[in-house]
Amino acid sequence: MSVGFRIFNKINRPDKALVAQFEGLPVANIGDEMNRFACMDAGIRPLNHAPMLGTAFTVRARAGDNLVLNRAIDMAEAGDIIVVDAGGESTNALIGENMIMWAERRGIAGLIVDGAVRDLGSIREMTFPCYARHIQPNGPYKNGPGEINVPVSCGRQIVHPGDIIVGDADGVIVISPADAEQVLDRARAKLKKEIATREAIVAGTWDRSLYTPEALEAMGCEIIDDSCSARL
Repeated sequence: MSVGFRIFNKINRPDKALVAQFEGLPVANIGDEMNRFACMDAGIRPLNHAPMLGTAFTVRARAGDNLVLNRAIDMAEAGDIIVVDAGGESTNALIGENMIMWAERRGIAGLIVDGAVRDLGSIREMTFPCYARHIQPNGPYKNGPGEINVPVSCGRQIVHPGDIIVGDADGVIVISPADAEQVLDRARAKLKKEIATREAIVAGTWDRSLYTPEALEAMGCEIIDDSCSARL
């Protein structure tokens, strides 16, 4: 086996009906119910306004080289999200407008690159979800090596082929299919609570009792009836 230059043709995808149930759930709510451990870091930014939902199809690319990424786009199935571990490098864009158009044409559900992309002006106008760490006009090399459908690191999260990926304006979260049903129930409950809070804000009845001077003093906060300068 050629470690570092290999392609696994098969991945275990979760049931599409399970994945579909995450549609419309905010990444922030899902993340809260995963103890804030599952979101990609803030460097992985949305490049347009298209929300993202699908299953991970992973790529490990050599910095600046998109040989295996091209192969991945031809291999991935409709509903897959191509997740690229390019080591966070910014020297060369691994993908641009033409490759993204081809991915969209094939029914791929989104793209995440922990590295660089180019053609930002075009990507901003697309309805194809695209997230990346860097923008770089330099194009890629096509020499390899690289790997497809292996565990990768993207946005400081370990992503396995077949993981459920959700992305919105805030960022991206990774969900193991084994945890999906439990996370789904909790995220729905969290969203319901958030909606109730917003309704209370509009009505002026939002409970702020946790933030009163008395509550803060009970936590050990010192409340001083004077200006800071008077104590210096």
